[in-house]
Amino acid sequence: MLYQVETAGEDPELALVRYCESFPYQQDILDYTRLLLSGVRQEQAAIDKSIENASEHWKLARTTYVDRSILRLAVFEMLYTPDVPPKVAIDEAIELGKKYGNEESRDFINGILDRILRESYKNSAVSD
Repeated sequence: MLYQVETAGEDPELALVRYCESFPYQQDILDYTRLLLSGVRQEQAAIDKSIENASEHWKLARTTYVDRSILRLAVFEMLYTPDVPPKVAIDEAIELGKKYGNEESRDFINGILDRILRESYKNSAVSD
């Protein structure tokens, strides 16, 4: 849905309503999807900065919409949802990259998220 919101410029809540009208869903999944959509939008500047800092000489705007959406989703889960283990968020993002991205997506996504994870561990060790 992040992809749809970005490419079509659609309101996230409207995209969610349209999805619910078209497909069966479970309330807990809908609630979590809403959390992800609103959280990514709310924290997008910080998320994008984390991604760009982890991307060596690569601007976020140069990535595909698919890769960018997957990265934003995974970074939000890694940094803002404590009940999702970061390695799970990374594994899920890699699988999404394999399914929806191009041939380089998997390695690109893995590299960026691994750098962000290492940096977050480093920062938490310094603050402890």
